[in-house]
Amino acid sequence: MDPALLGRAAAMFAVTNIDDLLLLALFFGQARGDRRAELRVVVGQYLGFGAILAVAVVGALGAGLLPEAVIPYLGLLPLALGVRAGWTAWRERDAHEDGDEVDTAAGAAQIAAVTFANGGDNIGVYVPVFAVAGAGGTVGYAVIFLVGVAVWLAAGRFLAGRPVVARFLARWGHVALPVVLIAIGLVILVEGGAFGL
Repeated sequence: MDPALLGRAAAMFAVTNIDDLLLLALFFGQARGDRRAELRVVVGQYLGFGAILAVAVVGALGAGLLPEAVIPYLGLLPLALGVRAGWTAWRERDAHEDGDEVDTAAGAAQIAAVTFANGGDNIGVYVPVFAVAGAGGTVGYAVIFLVGVAVWLAAGRFLAGRPVVARFLARWGHVALPVVLIAIGLVILVEGGAFGL
């Protein structure tokens, strides 16, 4: 596998799933000590992320129907999502954010639904990247992302017992996400030669 692709995919997974890491820490915190509940978290996370990947791949295939000259402009989507996330973070900078309570009896389907709903911005980022990457690159991204899910599950379980780390991510994760989304959008635009860049 191309080392550059590996690095890009790992970085993209990490920055687009910072918020998911916090959710996993919360799910594992609620399930602590109950192996069956922890297994539901793992299954639910993979089901939800698998659905995100499936939608992104279908979206990228649809983007393949677009004229070649239009594809670089798909970078406007993560750029817009980043601007929106930054605007939201700035607008709510003084608001106190309460974490949603997670039912300790949450099933795999419920966790998958939360993962999928939380990953809407991921789809917007993945579609243009997959459209530009081609079939081989998309498979590479998908494999690395699925390995990333395993790493995130382990990290979420670890963080569930470390409230100081979880609070730090909760405080600064909203700042990193818009910056990275904007950067991804700009890279797609520039590498594709959009707007004569």
